[in-house]
Amino acid sequence: QVQVVESGGGLVQPGGSLRLSCAASGSISRLYAMGWYRQAPGKQRELVAAITSGGGTKYAEPVKGRFTISRANFKNTVYLQMTSLKTEDTAVYSCTRYSSSSYDSQSEYWGQGTQVTVSS
Repeated sequence: QVQVVESGGGLVQPGGSLRLSCAASGSISRLYAMGWYRQAPGKQRELVAAITSGGGTKYAEPVKGRFTISRANFKNTVYLQMTSLKTEDTAVYSCTRYSSSSYDSQSEYWGQGTQVTVSS
């Protein structure tokens, strides 16, 4: 069973930065695409960013130019660097490992999520 564990959430002021980390167990996790999703209260979960095993990326429009997804395969870890944070970025952020090297495949494993709160 693959375990996905997120860390790095917290409270930050508008305009601030935060880096989330996601570790997926199993050495072969480096062969799979990974993604970050978020869910705000009363809203549906939405894709934030995703990365293929080869490093190709895609972003949701609201975060383009502000968030950067990256991966360190030797650590089986994916990062989400968030800058210029806005109050509307407040949500629970969850990490997923997809079922193949492409982020067009299905999400297969999920973490528990980490809370990000942007507030003054």
